[in-house]
Formats: sequence, C-alpha cells, structure tokens
Amino acid sequence: MKFSSLLPSAAVAGLLAFLTAGAAAQTPQAPPSAPKPPDATASPQSGQSPAGGRPMRNYPAPTNLKVLPKDLSGREVRDIMEKWAGSLGVHCDTCHVADPKNIGPNGRPRLNFADDSKPDKQIARIMYTMTQQMNTDYISKAMDLDKDDMGSPVTCGTCHRGHKMPEDFVIPREERPGGEGGPGGPPPAPPSTSPAPPSN
Repeated sequence: MKFSSLLPSAAVAGLLAFLTAGAAAQTPQAPPSAPKPPDATASPQSGQSPAGGRPMRNYPAPTNLKVLPKDLSGREVRDIMEKWAGSLGVHCDTCHVADPKNIGPNGRPRLNFADDSKPDKQIARIMYTMTQQMNTDYISKAMDLDKDDMGSPVTCGTCHRGHKMPEDFVIPREERPGGEGGPGGPPPAPPSTSPAPPSN
C-alpha cells in the first residue's frame, strides 16, 4: 500500500478524534454530588436553620394585645418590641416580668409577656397610643401640607433617642453675625456704664 493512500484515511481519523474530543470538552460535567446538610431544606416553621445558620426561633402567637393589632404574628410583635427597646435603650425585662415557674434552657426564668403587673408596660401602651394619635391627628395632616416631603412619623425614638427617659432639651445658642442675641441666644450685653475719660 502506498503512503499517499493512507494519508486521507489518517486525516479523517484524526479529524474524527479531534471532533470527538472537542465535543466531550464542551459537554458540561456534573460536579460530584455532595451530601446536603440535614438542615438545608428546613422550613421556617420547623424551627431549624437554613444552610447551617443559627436555629430559627419559633415565636408563639401573642396574647393579651391591647393596643397593637390582634392579628400580628409572634415574629411581628417581637420585631416591634425590639424597635421599642432600641429606641429607649432598654431590654425586654423593663416591661415584662420574669416567671419563676417557667425556667428556660439557660437556667433563668423566662419572661411572661402577657403579664400586665409592671407599670412600665402600662406606660408603654399609653405612649404607643399617644404616638399613634399624634401621627393620625397631627403629623399626617402636617405632612400633607409639607410640600418638600421632609416630615416623618413620630416614633419612640423621636423623643427618647436611646434613653429610657427623654433628655432635657437645651436650646442651642445661636451666633449672629455682628454679635450675640436673637431667638434662642442670650440677650445682648448692656452698654458700658463706666465714666467717660476726662477731656483736655
């Protein structure tokens, strides 16, 4: 057999090998399957964490709601309470009493959120009602008239600013061009009453 007669068949075989290798290289390879962690498909209701995070808390439905809407979920009430606590710089036990008969896994008594015996809880309800009334009866009307959209609703933090008791407001001293005075500033100094120097 002549060398020249082998050349076309060798070329065809080489081309077929090249195309086969190229097609195999373009076919996506499935990654090796890794076992899923047991909590990767956990639902929020199951109380397990998704993908290895902290366990999700299951908040029971709230009871004894007197000023908050009664259809709120346990999670929604918890979120509201965290905002209130942050606005006042306090913790849950400021308003809620500990139940010595209900010990948690940490060995400490759990809080009885439905109990109304602490005056701070009653005050919180009054203050929440006040802010709601202010927003409905006054702030919303002012915001309707405010054309620059700079207003915002009143919240616990509007006055408390991270303190259980709002701090006294001190009117800032305003400096006026050419001297002191003006609204909020101290009165101007009285004119000098020293005797005039003798004239020569």
